Amino acid sequence: MFATFIQPIVEADQSAFLFLNSFHNTFWDYFMMTFTGKWIWVPMYASILYVLLRNYDWKVSLFCVIAIALTITFADQVCATLIRPYVERPRPANELSPIADLVHIVNGRRGGRFGFPSCHASNSFGLAFFLVLLFRKRPLSWFICIWAALNCYTRIYLGLHYPGDLIVGTIVGGCGAWLMYYLLTRVTKQNFRHAKQTEVIIYTGLATTAGILIYAMVQII
Repeated sequence: MFATFIQPIVEADQSAFLFLNSFHNTFWDYFMMTFTGKWIWVPMYASILYVLLRNYDWKVSLFCVIAIALTITFADQVCATLIRPYVERPRPANELSPIADLVHIVNGRRGGRFGFPSCHASNSFGLAFFLVLLFRKRPLSWFICIWAALNCYTRIYLGLHYPGDLIVGTIVGGCGAWLMYYLLTRVTKQNFRHAKQTEVIIYTGLATTAGILIYAMVQII
């Protein structure tokens, strides 16, 4: 009975993936491969630390950094350790996948064996939702959520995750962000809504994105 219920959802997920994975050219191959990297965003992560230190003393800033680290750890471990080994859903590009031959991949990269839920989505949206809850600044909230969403789309583009993987990963990340934010406010008794210079995070993220665009253009010239 459960299989009968879940099969239409799986098929819809596969169809949505194949549609979203079909838009490819050399420029976007370079862009998506770079955008999805972890180390490319170190400047933006550093700008978050900068904003914290500019607004709060080192103890509060340290608690915030710990809360962010715990958010990402929670999101990553729930997906990778608690859920993924039991669901065992092959990644779209994995040879065990029923649609593997239809998937467009980049540089021969097929990822690991299983992909449900997406750790990339849980980590990205875990960080995004935490910053939304922490600072409550509309421009930053819009930017960081769009950044996380684009990070998620890179996983479809590269053939590494189904949309369903990303949606569940996003939910896990959101739960982790809310939990750690709740604990942070109880420990610090701090009101973070009056933080200044949060636009530095936006500018750093936009500058990094511009750099990735330039890199991708240079590669195809």
